[in-house]
Amino acid sequence: MSNHHRSSQDKEFTVATSNLLNLALPGRLYYENMPAATEAEYQRKLAGLANLMTNANADIYAVQEVWDEQALQDLAIRLGFERSQVLAPQASNDSTSQLTLGKGAQGTPAVGILSKFKVLDWQLLTDFDPLAVVDIPDMGRYERFNRPPLVVTLEVYGQPITFVTAHLKSKRPQYLRDDQGNRLEDYNEPKVRVRAKLRSLCMRGAEAAALRIFMIDILRNTNHPLILLGDMNDVTDSVTTQLLAETSEVVYDKSMRDVALFDAARIQVSYGWTRSVAYTHLYQGMPEVIDQLFVSEEFLVDSKFSLGVVKQVDYFNDHLKKEYDNRFSDHGIVRAKIKLK
Repeated sequence: MSNHHRSSQDKEFTVATSNLLNLALPGRLYYENMPAATEAEYQRKLAGLANLMTNANADIYAVQEVWDEQALQDLAIRLGFERSQVLAPQASNDSTSQLTLGKGAQGTPAVGILSKFKVLDWQLLTDFDPLAVVDIPDMGRYERFNRPPLVVTLEVYGQPITFVTAHLKSKRPQYLRDDQGNRLEDYNEPKVRVRAKLRSLCMRGAEAAALRIFMIDILRNTNHPLILLGDMNDVTDSVTTQLLAETSEVVYDKSMRDVALFDAARIQVSYGWTRSVAYTHLYQGMPEVIDQLFVSEEFLVDSKFSLGVVKQVDYFNDHLKKEYDNRFSDHGIVRAKIKLK
């Protein structure tokens, strides 16, 4: 759909990230306290998401909160993709899948990607590097991703580019539960809530560290371009997001460019408007950017290793102003337009 008007000389592509707010097949119970969607509700959700995402009109979408890969395929068709251009292994509905046995995501939703470009290879990140393993207060060792990030290398106009889609632990309090899922703590006690939020922070921090360590191996001493995107569940300059990106290290040490990541919005060449109007989520009524799009130094305009540039970054968030029932996602979409040399 969107590739026809571009010549290969142009070598432009667009990539976006979008949290789909529990995209699941109708009749599917994914959380005990959430009623399953009817067929009509499902169709309305698909139409609503397709409407949102058509605005972004991207060649590549990184998505979060997918319960069923088949539902993502249904959405992809509406966006002008083919079913074969969808990848969400942790939410597979294929009965031969080793990961899901065809039952879709279990316990927590998965990430996925839609791409008009050829997939060269992919992997899911599961276990943390030992350097990222931590002890969570009252919960014990945290050593693997709750929602495995998806790492996909695409061939974009002949150039392999690695895209990492992540959905990190949210800021919501992590209360203790027994094996049956029953609450073990008083949710109404403010001091208990503080400890529960501390657990969430420790979990998100460990995930950020583990993902960072994995990416360093791809970035260090290479000219391999990498794009990290997804729902990081904290703002760009937060400790956990900067643990992933380490952008500020470059200020003191130019050699850190090799492994640092850069907020696409801050390095876009058409920096014609202020970023302060941008937001992708309303957290307790406050606007914030928690859906991120970071690029490696190969996309810096002034890097000697530059393979392309970020032309512009756009935010699609008008739907967040609507009343809750008419929001098909509670996150905005971030889209970057990138031009390869």
